[in-house]
Amino acid sequence: MRKIGIIGGGQLGKMMILDAKRLDYYFVILDPAEKCPAHSIADEHIVAGFDDREAILAMAEKVDIVTYEFEHISLRALQDLEQAGHKVYPSSETLSRIQNKAVQKEWLSQSGIPVPAFVRTDSYEELEAACERFGYPLILKTCTGGYDGKGNAVIMDPDGISIAYEALGGGKLPLMAEEWVPFEKEVSILACRSTNDEVVVFPVAENVHRNSILDETTVPAVISESSRQQAFEIAKDCIKATDAYGMICIELFVTKDGRVLVNELAPRPHNSGHYTIEGCYTSQYEQHIRAILGLPLGNPDLVRPAAMKNLIGDRNGTVDLQGIAEAYKFPNVKIHIYGKETVSKGRKMGHITATAESPEEALRQVRRAYECIRF
Repeated sequence: MRKIGIIGGGQLGKMMILDAKRLDYYFVILDPAEKCPAHSIADEHIVAGFDDREAILAMAEKVDIVTYEFEHISLRALQDLEQAGHKVYPSSETLSRIQNKAVQKEWLSQSGIPVPAFVRTDSYEELEAACERFGYPLILKTCTGGYDGKGNAVIMDPDGISIAYEALGGGKLPLMAEEWVPFEKEVSILACRSTNDEVVVFPVAENVHRNSILDETTVPAVISESSRQQAFEIAKDCIKATDAYGMICIELFVTKDGRVLVNELAPRPHNSGHYTIEGCYTSQYEQHIRAILGLPLGNPDLVRPAAMKNLIGDRNGTVDLQGIAEAYKFPNVKIHIYGKETVSKGRKMGHITATAESPEEALRQVRRAYECIRF
């Protein structure tokens, strides 16, 4: 029996395990939350922090291969594992090129991959200079740790410089400034590379964010064929540039003139790829497990157009889930509840997917089901 270790026990890890259990693989997770989403289905759960190098090494000793479900973990711990002879995918080298957003953008730019103009801003004066260079609005980002809009600030005018600077640590955190891209659409594309160097690319997905958190995804994206081909080539180039194994998600901007720019990379399965469970012949989660084990990769194509809508908390408190029966009156709908014990504003609690003859019809069904569910 193959044994797989996952650093992180959130919903992405849970969905990896759900798909891989069909082949009876054994899973050990490491997560500081005793009742994290993956806890109920993991074979073993090591309760420890993501920077606990000794605990991560102890987990690696129990398994054949180690992966992770998010990138805000100890790079040094992964390097320790590799030096001790453990297999880690994506590798520490890949994580080192992606974990810091400024390093990520520099690496992509040097590899000839199109990205928005950016600059590191290690001081208030450098931020002021960036505002003069790029104009307004301007995006200020922390180089590490940000997700779901956290770690980002929009500067609309000179009066907003000090507010954004202080909101993102006041110089205590490494920052980068990025030009504002007047995009027409936000899209993403998933790609996967196996340890046998086989590569597959999923369809381009169209995304809508609310409060900087992914709200809805529809597939296929309604973009030009030229933009679609650019996205496919960028996905392959990003795998090469980062030397990534397993799943990688590339978030992209499509401009009004059809250009495609990379916003950010994630070296793992991604929220915008949830639709692949029902919408594709092979889900991103199964694909990731196949890839890191060196198995042949599956067909990434759509079975039918699909849509996904996140279930995001709008209050703080305990979970009292209601409305599942009403939501399931829409026959194409599939509901995924992550199993988090508490709900909070902005927290991802689950998602809804549907497939249909068109992405518009699939989206209509998930929206109607969404109205039924309450936490």
